[in-house]
Amino acid sequence: MAKDHHDDHQLSPAEAQDRIWELAKKIDICMFTTWDGTQQQSRPLSARVRREEHAIYFLVDVEGHKNIEIDKFPTVSCAWADNDAHRYVVIAGEAKVTNDRAKIADLWTDFDKAWWEDQNDPSIRLLTVTPANGELWDAPNKLISGAKMALAALTGKAPDMGDNAAVRL
Repeated sequence: MAKDHHDDHQLSPAEAQDRIWELAKKIDICMFTTWDGTQQQSRPLSARVRREEHAIYFLVDVEGHKNIEIDKFPTVSCAWADNDAHRYVVIAGEAKVTNDRAKIADLWTDFDKAWWEDQNDPSIRLLTVTPANGELWDAPNKLISGAKMALAALTGKAPDMGDNAAVRL
């Protein structure tokens, strides 16, 4: 586990895992990144985070470069950012696109009507990420961060800017 050396409190691996899953679920929209063999490609997607299933699900369209990229290069990353709260999470894992109609129906929400008429639309596919590892940066809010940086400038000591941890999921 990587840890900011300025912080006296270190998250245990279990605490880091809990926080990573919690923040990913809370933040929702992530930048989903694939590899096309030459460069990375990122796009925002709404994540359905299901820790109890050790999976992150996305409803995606049957069309799209990401599906081809996942078939060739299944290792992906998902990055969530809550800039106002200074909280960030990255989860990397293996992705697979399927036509699991039962799971699509289970995950369907009214929010999905922005892209498809209903859960029975034949162009919907299920993108499943099985997490392998994750990392989080969980800092104090902007006001506290600013105060800590000002104090550090006055004292010459590096500020404690919150938790950073990387763990296997």
